[in-house]
Order: sequence, then structure tokens, then C-alpha cells
Amino acid sequence: MALVLYSHSNRNRFLLSAPNLHSLSSSPPTIFIHLLHCNSNPLPHPLYNPIKFKPFALHKHNKPTPISFFSVTHKETLISAIKSVSRKTHLLQIHAQILRTTLFQDPTVSLHFLSRLAFSGPLQDVTYSQRFFEQVNYPSVYHYNTMIRAYSKSDSPQKGLFLYRDLRRRGIAADSLSSSFAVKSCIRFSYLLGGVQVHSNVFKDGHQSDTLLLTSIMDLYSHCQRGGDAWTVFDEMPQRDTVAWNVMISCCIKNNRTRDALSLFDVMQSSGYNSEPDEVTCLLLLQACAHLNALEFGERIHGYIVEHGYEGALNLSNSLISMYSRCGCVDKAYEVFKGTANKGVVSWSAMISGLAMNGYGREAIEAFEDMLRIGIQPDNQTFTGLLSACSHSGMVDEGMSFLDRMSKEFGINPNVHHYGCVVDLLGRAGLLEKAYQLIISMVVKPDSTIWRTLLGACRIHGHVTLGERVIEHLIELKAQEAGDYVLLLNIYSSAGHWEKVAEVRKLMKDKAIQTTPGCSTIELKGVVHEFVVDDGSHSRKREIYVTLDEINKQLKIAGYVVELSSELHKMDDKAKGYVLSYHSEKLAIAFGVLSTPPGTTLRVASNLRICVDCHNFLKLFSGVYNRDVILRDHNRFHHFREGRCSCSDYW
Repeated sequence: MALVLYSHSNRNRFLLSAPNLHSLSSSPPTIFIHLLHCNSNPLPHPLYNPIKFKPFALHKHNKPTPISFFSVTHKETLISAIKSVSRKTHLLQIHAQILRTTLFQDPTVSLHFLSRLAFSGPLQDVTYSQRFFEQVNYPSVYHYNTMIRAYSKSDSPQKGLFLYRDLRRRGIAADSLSSSFAVKSCIRFSYLLGGVQVHSNVFKDGHQSDTLLLTSIMDLYSHCQRGGDAWTVFDEMPQRDTVAWNVMISCCIKNNRTRDALSLFDVMQSSGYNSEPDEVTCLLLLQACAHLNALEFGERIHGYIVEHGYEGALNLSNSLISMYSRCGCVDKAYEVFKGTANKGVVSWSAMISGLAMNGYGREAIEAFEDMLRIGIQPDNQTFTGLLSACSHSGMVDEGMSFLDRMSKEFGINPNVHHYGCVVDLLGRAGLLEKAYQLIISMVVKPDSTIWRTLLGACRIHGHVTLGERVIEHLIELKAQEAGDYVLLLNIYSSAGHWEKVAEVRKLMKDKAIQTTPGCSTIELKGVVHEFVVDDGSHSRKREIYVTLDEINKQLKIAGYVVELSSELHKMDDKAKGYVLSYHSEKLAIAFGVLSTPPGTTLRVASNLRICVDCHNFLKLFSGVYNRDVILRDHNRFHHFREGRCSCSDYW
């Protein structure tokens, strides 16, 4: 008996492919041994549940029937039938046929059948695909790719990674698609370590120039909050297509580098790259503009959409409605809405939400009634917008009515977001105990957000006892955040409970809890400028502070008095006045005055709820300086004009 050993050496690795047993003589009797060696360790993961694959075993057939025994016509007919089958019963009949004729082991036939099982809509069955795959004696890289791809789209993406590992252990050379589908499997369950190992194999396999594969790796790092690693891959790409730029823009947005996302729009079109933004690019950038309150840049994107004929895309129209609304420009949002053909529930919901966040509660309700009149049924998002409109406008009765109508009239069961809007509505109206009882009686389980909503209402109305109860619920959920302690501090300090303020501050110090500093942005000439309280980082800081001091002088002449209760630290009145004078919103306004002609509307976005002092400041500023100010804070929009605010001091 002869012993035949097959191996292949490449870069000091043993990547062994299965021998073609059918082409070898069966005399004298021969045992074929296939050595398996993997150059990487198994992927450690708590979900690991190894799939059992048939090993390369002893060849049992002395005289195997060659596949070529069957006519080419017969095989092509079978493949054609596999491609055209539309019912599961027919597919099972074909499976029986290829088993009976031993065409099962023909790589072309088995691959077509496997692909049909793995991806064909109503015929798709990953479990059946896996069972079929396990019966293929010598699966090729294409069989593996089919299965890895199928698992990357399934509810068991980790199995795709196990298949990729098995592919390499069997010595089958992975191609770029193998690695790409493996990376997509990692993305599905945010498995960074597995993705890093696949990335390492990409270099070993020599696929580091494959743009599609590198784009998938960038996407993985983006999903795992590793923006720096995604940038590194992007920078090392030999060629970047529009998809790669889109993934990089998306990565910037996900990793809080929104201003960088906007800058990439110009860079990708520069002479060095010549990449043309597509519809996806525009969608991503509109999202970034909405986040940054960057109206001018959003208008540029709108112009690009019109220029390139994308205005007919419904998703872009809906994004434009949302962007203009979130930049406080309801008139332009409504123009886009009116010009949108085939408006569906998403378009109507976007317009209703836009009206709501800008304080047009009655108009939001009217839009809802118009939507019903033309026969469009509302969805969950529609009612979120409606209830939010009622909350921002103080319409308690209307809000409670909509909550009741949701299930009774439209068959939509309220979710935690809907209840959160109603809790906000009741809390703003001072009905704190009623809001608390609503949370306790909810059918759905309350989350941390809804408790924080009530905690914010306790802060507004100075309800210390209920605030402490809410904190206890957050502790039970193990969901406390720095902002929760800040709200509790605000409640205690407003009530003058300085001993408890000291206790909470000590607790925060002991636990190393870092609070989020107040930050405001203002966009001028397409550039977003950022300020924090008492900021000294801006290149024009001296001019900004001189301008702000002058504004303060003019407003004091007009009757402005600093609202000292807005400063919650225990200090003397002079120190409080100094701190309040240099809040980030005021610095942004001073920069706007310094940089724009008189009468120009100033648009500011703040990451926190505007304090009473800044609100009073901006009301008086809009009258004295004859400038409209549109400020978006953490909760809503404030439109300041002629000494008044659109919120009617209800926020």
C-alpha cells in the first residue's frame, strides 16, 4: 500500500488544497492523507458553537463514476431548472434528482443549487443550505463564499465566521470575497477581534488592494467605534470609489466627527480624487447638516441634488424636510414637502415632526388631519410627532386624546417613545404625579429615557422628593449617567439643599463621573464654529469677548438683569454673574455679531437645555439688535424675534 502525502508551502505556511482523487490511479491501493494546518488561532468568542464538517477522509471508491458520464445537455438542463424553480417542493424534487444521479458532487451543479437555497427569496433556507453544504465532499472556495455570505445576512452571523475559519483550516485559498463576507459577519454582531484577525489575513493573502474588501473593513471599524482605524484603512487605500467615501463619511458621523464628514464632500470632488457624490452621499451629509444645524451647507447639498437630478428620490426629499426642520427653517421644509410627488406617511410624519419641534403645535395637528383626509394612514412615527407637538405647545387634553385614539381608532399600540412624549407633556404642565403614575401603569417596560424625562420635569418644577424617587428607579435599571446626577444637583441647588449638593458632588468625584460641558455651534459661510463655556480656543477669541462685553452693556441699558439662579454652584453673586456671562450660547452669538452684517439671522445649536438666563438674554438681544435668533437646544427650537420667543417661555 502506497502512502501519498500532499502539501503546499507558501510564505512559510501550509495551505493545502484537496487533491483531485478522481484523476489518480486506484492501483496499487493508496491511502490519501490531507494535512490541515491553519496559520491563525481559532477565533475566541463566547458564542462559539463549532459546526461539524466532514473531514477529508479515506477515499472509499476503487472506481468512482466520473461526473463526465452524464451528458453536458443533461447537466445544463438541470442547472436551468435550478435557476428557474420557484416553489420549495420543486426544489426538493431537483435535490432528489441530483442525489440519484450523483451529479450532487459536480461542483457547478452543487454551487447553483446551494446559491438558490441560500439567497432565493421565498426559497431561502440557511439551515437547509448548511445541511446541503455538509454533503459536498470537496467544497470549493465558491461554496464556502456562498455559505459565509448567507450567514452574514442571517440571525447567526457568527457561523459565517466559523466557516471562514474552517475554509482556511482546510487549506482552501480564501479569495477577497471570502474575507469580505467574513468581515460582514463580524459587523452583524460587532465582533471587533474577529474582524481584526480577518484584516490580518487580508495582508497575508495579498488582497490589500481590493477596494471593496477594504471598504467592508472600514465599515467594521466604524461600527465598533474605532474611527481612527477606519481612517488608517481609508488613507492606505490605493483607489477610493464613491462607496468608500460614503463609508468614511458615515464613520465620521457615527464617531462624533460630523464636521469632518462635511469637509469630505469637497475633498472627494477635488482634482486629486474626482469621486462624484451619489444619493447615499447626499443622504449622509443631510443627516450631518441636521445634527450640526449647518443650514448653509445643507442648502449646498440641496443644490447638488437638484443639479444632478436626484430631486425625484423620495428618501432625499424626506431627508431635506427633516434637515430644514432641524435647522429651524420650517418654511423651506414646507416648500420641499409641497414639491414632493407621491408623498407617503414618511413625508407627512417628517413634516409633522418638523412643525412640532419648532413650536407649531396647532399646525402639526392640522397637517395630521389633512393627511387623514387624503387617505394616508398614520404610523408610529406620526404619533410620536403629534404627541411631541402637544408637549412643546402645552396641549395636555389634545395629547391625552391622541394617546387614546392611537389604539382605539388606528390600531397602533403605544410604545415607550409615545409614553415618553406624554410624560414630557404632563411633566412640563406640572402634572408630575400623574406622569409618574402613567409610567408605573404602562403596559411596556419603562426605559431609562422615560425616567430621565420625568427627572427633567422635576428639575423644572423643583420637585425634590419625586426627583429622588426617579433616581432610585434609574439605579434599579443600572442606567445612571452623568446627566442624571447633574439634574439631581440642579433640583437640590434650586431648593437650597446645599448639604445634599455637596453629597452628590462627592459621589460624582468618588465615582470619577465626568459631566458633558455645554457646547454651542454656529455655522458661517459653510464653516461650523464650536464654543464651550468661557472658551479661549477660538482664533478670534479677543474680538469675541470684546463684542460680548459690548452686547452685555447694551442689554443692561435695555433692562437685562442676570438670572443668578441659573448658576447652580455655591458661590457669591459676582462670581455667578461672571460665569453666566460667558455661556457657550452667548459666545456663539457674539461671534455671529462680529462676523455678519446687521440684521442677519443667527442660527445656534446647543447640546444642553438652554438656561433661563441665556433665554432672557436672547429674547432681549433679538429686540435690541433687531436680529432673529434661531436656537436649537437639547429639547426643542427657540425662535427669538423682537424680544419674544416662539416657546412663549414654555420649554
